[in-house]
Amino acid sequence: MNDLASTAAPGRTVRGPAVRDALRRAAPALAAYAAIRLLGLVVLAVWSAANGKNWHTLLTARWDALWYTRVAEQGYGYSVQLANGDVHSNLAFFPLLPWLERGLAALLPLSAADAGMIVTWTASLGAAWALYATGERLYGQRAGVALAALWAALPVGIVQSMAYSESLFTALAAWAVYCVLTGRWVWAGVLASLAGLTRPVGAAVVAAVWITAAVTVWNERAGGVGLRAAFGGRHRGMLLGVLIAPLGWCGYFLWVGARQGSLLTGYLDVQGGWGNGFDGGIAFGSFIGDLLSGPAFAAGLGLLIGLALVIWLYVRGVRMGQPLPLLVYGGAVLLLALTAKGYFGSKPRLMLPAYPLLLPVAVGLARLRPARSCLVIGVVAVGSALYGAFWLNGSGPP
Repeated sequence: MNDLASTAAPGRTVRGPAVRDALRRAAPALAAYAAIRLLGLVVLAVWSAANGKNWHTLLTARWDALWYTRVAEQGYGYSVQLANGDVHSNLAFFPLLPWLERGLAALLPLSAADAGMIVTWTASLGAAWALYATGERLYGQRAGVALAALWAALPVGIVQSMAYSESLFTALAAWAVYCVLTGRWVWAGVLASLAGLTRPVGAAVVAAVWITAAVTVWNERAGGVGLRAAFGGRHRGMLLGVLIAPLGWCGYFLWVGARQGSLLTGYLDVQGGWGNGFDGGIAFGSFIGDLLSGPAFAAGLGLLIGLALVIWLYVRGVRMGQPLPLLVYGGAVLLLALTAKGYFGSKPRLMLPAYPLLLPVAVGLARLRPARSCLVIGVVAVGSALYGAFWLNGSGPP
């Protein structure tokens, strides 16, 4: 089941009764996911009321949610110049979420902010379904339920309920990777393109499609199959999916570049104005080093342990024989998050879409007795709810 040939095997488009059957199987995972996120919202509401804050405002009208709402209402072109000369432009925010906010607000009596929250909540259920389907296909139903529940119970899981783009991106990315696993290449390309319109890390989904396709063709050629046969027959639609996959990401990247007057570096310049960019992890390493050498040694040590755990989970996934699309996607998300040079407090949020890292834990929980597995997830969910409420009422996700 885990080798590339089997995971890239062709699959038919799921319709009608098959969709209903798939949804029925996923119902326990969706129920667990919804219960965990509802717990997080209830704790947030109580905590916020005690602090004289509004939970709804924290979810829809703070930090990046404000920028997405402004794009939905006014379009691109807004920027803020800071005292140090840096320019924060809303061109840094990819367009799919604000497009959906604008469209839903036009159809229903909703503000763009509330439309964003509805999109996020709906997309988060779609992501949970995709995670369940992935876990079920590879390791069985219980692993699928555990994977969806664990993703809901991440320490920064409250972001999945905010008017942010992480839930929408994860839903599109996870279904795209699942389509690669099942050989639905055209759907994989379409979903990868949409993911590329959602967040810069959409490049990770494109990489999963391209590298898996390349390795599949290489293996076919090594087996004596010609290119025409490799792209047809068992892998019909592969070439089209490969061509479609980068259109969303490249389209927005180049559009911003053209608007900024530099086709290839325009978007990078916009990100630079926010203090973002990629330096191979040098700035992040220096940040950890400063913590370890100063009065915040305990925080630095905790961060170092967390980083080691994340890397261990990825290595564990490799040793478990996770399929290539999952390894490429998860590894790319992890690499992009850890090598970004700005907003160090955002790194847990940036790694939120890296759901393949949770598969080893999900498989371990699936091997426990159901009562023990539920107890572990329950304890983690309570911790996540408390941390999420504390976080949003404090510094929050930058």
